[in-house]
Amino acid sequence: MPNGYLKITQKGWTPAQREYTNIEYYHKQMSVLPYSSSVSGALIKPTEEGVIRHKALTAMEEQTNMQLGQIRKQIELLALQAQEIQKRKELSLIIYTAKLNFAPVIGQTYYLYEKSDSSHLLSLVSPREWGGGAGPYKRFVAAVKLLADHTWMEVV
Repeated sequence: MPNGYLKITQKGWTPAQREYTNIEYYHKQMSVLPYSSSVSGALIKPTEEGVIRHKALTAMEEQTNMQLGQIRKQIELLALQAQEIQKRKELSLIIYTAKLNFAPVIGQTYYLYEKSDSSHLLSLVSPREWGGGAGPYKRFVAAVKLLADHTWMEVV
């Protein structure tokens, strides 16, 4: 393996015709290899100390890999949450620079349109009420909802 470990995989069938796979990992420390590490090398029998060390190293590897995997998943979740917050921030900046003819209420759904001069307008009128289009505006951007922290979230 690239990390210097030895991976031995045995595949076969049991007498009951069930497929099995047996995978063994050996640490790169030579004293625990089940065979000679060179063609001219002598037969190496694992010492009791080597076997104990191998078991400890294997357990340590499994535990640290499991913990690193958990941390990796947490990092991915945090990255997704950060992307969502960034998206809400960008949408909020567009809305707070848009024309508002009313005081928005937290939890209500509003509709963001782009006007022909590329400015934005927040409206109470949905595209459905315009007959499925953007009405007198250039295009419909998104249905949005004001959250309690005064950021805006796109409603799908």
